[in-house]
Amino acid sequence: MFDIGFSEIFVIAVVALLVLGPERLPRAARFAGLWVRRARAQWYSVRSEFERELADEELRRSLLDARDDLREAGQRLHDSGASLKRDFESMDPDRRAADPVDSHADNLVDASDRRRRDDAAVEDAAVEDAAAPASDSGREEDGETGAAAPDTGDEHAPRA
Repeated sequence: MFDIGFSEIFVIAVVALLVLGPERLPRAARFAGLWVRRARAQWYSVRSEFERELADEELRRSLLDARDDLREAGQRLHDSGASLKRDFESMDPDRRAADPVDSHADNLVDASDRRRRDDAAVEDAAVEDAAAPASDSGREEDGETGAAAPDTGDEHAPRA
């Protein structure tokens, strides 16, 4: 680290012995060792924290790249489905009426759009549920008395 050889350490030890004397030299050596250990521990702590932050940032960047790739693939799939739908719609009406593939393509594109809207609705509901306070109980209560409504076993049966 500092490129200090044995001869330099020996010179420092002799000077310290002469300046501090034999009584104070062991205590000064322990004090110096303590500060060297603290400095080394601090250095290792900073280095490990820095490496963790780099790893976290790399993972975050990787996840964002994967998310963007998935969105692009979904968009390309949606675009190709819409293109197929336009191609089938532009076919001759007599031929299209006889071709069952057209209705199947419409169903696929419509199902894809519904799934995308449903996924967005589920995400929005999850965010709202996380923000909403928890209810006191999961049972239904009678509006007049506040008592729990009797369970008839049939959800669709009319209540009295």
